[in-house]
Amino acid sequence: MRGKLTIFADGGVRTGADVLKLLALGADAVLVGRPLAIGAVGGGREGVSLTLNKMKGELFQAMLLTGTPDVRHVHADILFEGM
Repeated sequence: MRGKLTIFADGGVRTGADVLKLLALGADAVLVGRPLAIGAVGGGREGVSLTLNKMKGELFQAMLLTGTPDVRHVHADILFEGM
């Protein structure tokens, strides 16, 4: 069914590793509203920027640890290899 509908994952996403896991489960995009809202309340524009940069670093690290070269091609196998 891939390609016939777009899957957005939302809820419980707190880290970049969570983003990678949801992509591995088949999501086309992952929504990260709550962490950004918390960043905005705590630090305004800078808080949002810090939150995004932190999550980006966590995602990059999780990709390195799982051998995932591209977020557009995340394989479900990484879920069972340990993160």
